[in-house]
Amino acid sequence: MTKYIIVTGGVVSSLGKGITAASLGLLLKSAGFKIRMLKMDPYINVDPGTMSPFQHGEVYVTDDGYEADLDLGYYERFLEQDTTRDSNFTSGAIYSAVIHKERQGDYLGATVQVIPHITNEIKERIRKVGRSADIVIVEIGGTIGDIEGLPFLEAVRQLRLDVKPKNICNVHVTLVPNIKAAGELKTKPTQQSVSKLREIGIEPQIICCRTEKPLPLEARQKIALFSNLTVDAVIEEMDVEDTIYEIPLMLYASNVIKQIEAHLELPKKRCKIEAMTEFVNTIKTAKKEVRIVVAGKYTNIKDSYKSIWEALLHAATGQKLKLVAEPLDVESPNALKQLQNYDGILVPGGFGVRGIEGKIDVIKYAREHKIPMLGICLGMQCAVIEFARNVCGLDGANSTEFDENTPAPVIDLMEGQRQIKDKGATMRLGAYPCKIQSKTKAAKLYKKELISERHRHRYEVNNELLPLLQEKGLVVSGRYEEKNLVEIVELPTHPFFVAAQFHPEFKSRPLRPHPLFKGFIQAAAQCAKD
Repeated sequence: MTKYIIVTGGVVSSLGKGITAASLGLLLKSAGFKIRMLKMDPYINVDPGTMSPFQHGEVYVTDDGYEADLDLGYYERFLEQDTTRDSNFTSGAIYSAVIHKERQGDYLGATVQVIPHITNEIKERIRKVGRSADIVIVEIGGTIGDIEGLPFLEAVRQLRLDVKPKNICNVHVTLVPNIKAAGELKTKPTQQSVSKLREIGIEPQIICCRTEKPLPLEARQKIALFSNLTVDAVIEEMDVEDTIYEIPLMLYASNVIKQIEAHLELPKKRCKIEAMTEFVNTIKTAKKEVRIVVAGKYTNIKDSYKSIWEALLHAATGQKLKLVAEPLDVESPNALKQLQNYDGILVPGGFGVRGIEGKIDVIKYAREHKIPMLGICLGMQCAVIEFARNVCGLDGANSTEFDENTPAPVIDLMEGQRQIKDKGATMRLGAYPCKIQSKTKAAKLYKKELISERHRHRYEVNNELLPLLQEKGLVVSGRYEEKNLVEIVELPTHPFFVAAQFHPEFKSRPLRPHPLFKGFIQAAAQCAKD
């Protein structure tokens, strides 16, 4: 029978439940178990696609075109396996499905209620993921005590009865704060969080304690006593200094897998963590720096570009380089002056007119000063606009997203998007094939003719104006042939000037850096040496 690990969080949000869940998944997968990951989010949005990066961080996109919570990025990177639209759902999606069934008459004669109809829908979706796995790791978003999370907690309480206790293990991630004035770690918040969880009817089998300092035995004993656990089930999860990829190694050293094996009656297998250990050691020991700036407009929240930071780290570490990556607000009045401090410039995606002229100025600086530049999605569109204005002489060139009356709409709304009114899940989403043009930088990096990359956008390069741009030296090195859409552009006379309409960061993995990021970091390192 499929086993289930339920990961909950207490005391405060942003404790790292997703990284903890992904770390457990990495360890169990490395031991030979078939793992599936699932994130349940309590908010009413049907998916995070319409949410601002300032609200919720980046929107992650799966191959099958689902706009997902950013924790799915952790799952894919740590486990080195793809997720699907079944790997993430929200309260909004659950309520929408139940209401749809009610309107169809599926519950004819019944009063539709949270229990059993909402909780049954949640359990069915958990089981659906479990049909193709030895172990399903389920992360419940939010914090214990949040009113919107109660249906999810009630569903997993019922699930324990459905699948029998030996097939489910509850892991509670909680905070043990350090009161600096008193010089003490306080266990009371954890005790109260566990008490709240038990009131709901869920007994944690393992508690992972987030802490700034080592958790003394006395504190672990106190938490264990008030949580009805043995001391071995109270796991120290201390803050890491160098990289989040240390966390699975830390959890492995804490013997948490032995605790899980005992609760779920799993066969004992060896976790193969040598490759991740080597990756982490390289991050810690690399000496030669490569300095990268991410020039965007969501720079106040680091999670807004989470996959980009990780992809840069993967590429730098793969070349045994020490990554120094910093954000730059393109709306800052002295943004251009700061660019001279970096070896490479990355211009990420985004939506809306704010900050566009700043991005275009940054791209112009990179092009004219021969600094390696990687543009992603909106960054690619801004690169085309900048080239049209400053190389092709098309005054006022723009995207119709930002100026409907532009005299040179080098970026325009896709034909299939013109009649769409709804904003949610209506963009060009998910994986599409791209044919690589031979004898280009993209061909050199990918080393194959046909690739697949993930998209999230509505606007495309306007093919009607493309011949002029190509005549002036812009090379189209990747196309989606079925719709004749531009996917990659580059400048062959530049050390590295490559921009992609898709999001390559979603395909990067710690041990398999993405080719575009790999080439970008390599060029930046060469620029630093020169």
